[in-house]
Amino acid sequence: MSVPERRPLDVRSVAVLADVHGNLPALEAVIEDLEPVEPELVIVNGDMVNRGPQGAEVLERIDALGWTMVLGNHDDLLRMWVPRDASLSASWFTDPFWRSTAWCAERLERSGWLPRIAALPLTVAIEPPGAPRVLVSHGSPRHYREGYGEHLADEAISEIVEMHPYDVLVGSHTHRPLERRWGRHLVLNSGAVGTPFNGDPRAQYLVLGRDAGDWTPEFRQVPYDRAAALRAFEESGYLRDGGLSARLYWLEVATARSWLVPFLMWSEKNGIARDVDAWRRFLLERGARLEAPDEIGAEVVARSGLAG
Repeated sequence: MSVPERRPLDVRSVAVLADVHGNLPALEAVIEDLEPVEPELVIVNGDMVNRGPQGAEVLERIDALGWTMVLGNHDDLLRMWVPRDASLSASWFTDPFWRSTAWCAERLERSGWLPRIAALPLTVAIEPPGAPRVLVSHGSPRHYREGYGEHLADEAISEIVEMHPYDVLVGSHTHRPLERRWGRHLVLNSGAVGTPFNGDPRAQYLVLGRDAGDWTPEFRQVPYDRAAALRAFEESGYLRDGGLSARLYWLEVATARSWLVPFLMWSEKNGIARDVDAWRRFLLERGARLEAPDEIGAEVVARSGLAG
């Protein structure tokens, strides 16, 4: 079990943002939104990189602000990609579907960020004396891919709070905000800055304030320059060189919905190659439609060549 990184005891306001995924315009909007909030502590709760094309720029911006960063599964994936870690499937390195991951990993390697990513903590603890204690992790403290979401079983939450008996548990990973009570425990999900999956394209994050002993959550949603974020996929060369997965990530930003993981699970279950023909079959079998929340997203859907 990893030891949480601890932060100042007297903190009364904390901002938790996550899943920026290389979306620099979304991060810049959150930075501006935080100025009047003036939180005493800002935690970037993992998945700063991958999916989007500006991962190195996102890390540099966060680092310049001195904010605390937590390791997420996508951060760790890029760390493991370059040395071809044995825990990754060997087939991924030759599968055209994963060219987007290779593209992002190569740029992070050139930027010198991979060793620093490897040193990031898995959890951050906030333990004010005489007040509820907070534990922040990208997924759950058991695993960074175990997200606090509406489908997480009661048994799982019970096990987590028994293993990690903090009063407030804050996670991210699912790209959907959540507030859930489990006995005396408050379970929260920050939502996603760069790629929300709840149909709301705005950058989403969480602020925790402590007054009279208790922590109160505030979920914030911030409009940002989505056109600039979507253009970056093309102007960087990521969309051209990253293959089908880069196009699906582009669609996820455009529609504020999850597409890649459901398609990936469907293709693995059916034992078929992950290509455009398979994608169209996936949409047909699911009866799914690519619907965007605004004109900017609709333009991307129309230009993607993936609408069915």
